[in-house]
Amino acid sequence: MLLIGICGASGSGKTTLADELMSRVRGRALMIHQDAYYRNHPDMPFEERRKLNYDHPDAFDHDLIFGDLKRLSEGLPIREKNYDYTRHLRCDSEREIGPAGVLIFEGIHTFYDARVRDLLDLKLFVKVDPDICLLRRVQRDILERGRQIDDISEQYLATVKPMYERYVRGYEEYADVIVTRGGRGQRIADVLACYINQEISGETL
Repeated sequence: MLLIGICGASGSGKTTLADELMSRVRGRALMIHQDAYYRNHPDMPFEERRKLNYDHPDAFDHDLIFGDLKRLSEGLPIREKNYDYTRHLRCDSEREIGPAGVLIFEGIHTFYDARVRDLLDLKLFVKVDPDICLLRRVQRDILERGRQIDDISEQYLATVKPMYERYVRGYEEYADVIVTRGGRGQRIADVLACYINQEISGETL
C-alpha cells in the first residue's frame, strides 16, 4: 500500500487535492480525514465542547490515528471513524474499511506525529494565502456544518490563526512536495497521479 499524507491550513484545499488524486488513481484508493479522529468528550456539556481548541494538535487522538494507519499499512481493515460537527461528538460507525492500494490521509496536523510521518511514503503540503483559506473555511462551515458567521469569526481569531502560526505553517519543512493554488491545478494533480500510479504498478519514472 502507498500511504500519502496531505497537510496544510484549514481551508487550503487539502480535500480538493485528495479528491483530484482519488479520481486519477488506478485501482482501489481510500481517503481518511484527520478530523474524524477528534478526541471524544461525551460527558462534557455542549457549550464547553463547542469552546474547545479544535485546531491544537492535542485535539486529536494521535495514538488511534497511528494505530489505524499502521493496521491499514499491514493490510488489515479498521473500523470507520466519523465526527459530528453539529454536536462536537464522535460518531464512529460499525463499518470496516480498507485496506487499499493507495491510502490518502489529510488534515491540518497530518505531519505532527513523527510515528505517522515515518509511515508516509509521500508527504504533500498545500500552501495557500491565509486570506483565501479563511474565505473557504467560512463557506464550508456555513454550508456543510451549519455554523453562524459570528461563531466562525470568533473561532478563527481565537484558535485557527494562532495554531496555524504556531504549528501548521512549520509542517512545510517535512513535505516532499509543496503544492500551491490549493490543489486546484490540473497539472500538479496529473503529475502527482502519474507518480502514484507508477509507484503502485512497480514502474520507475
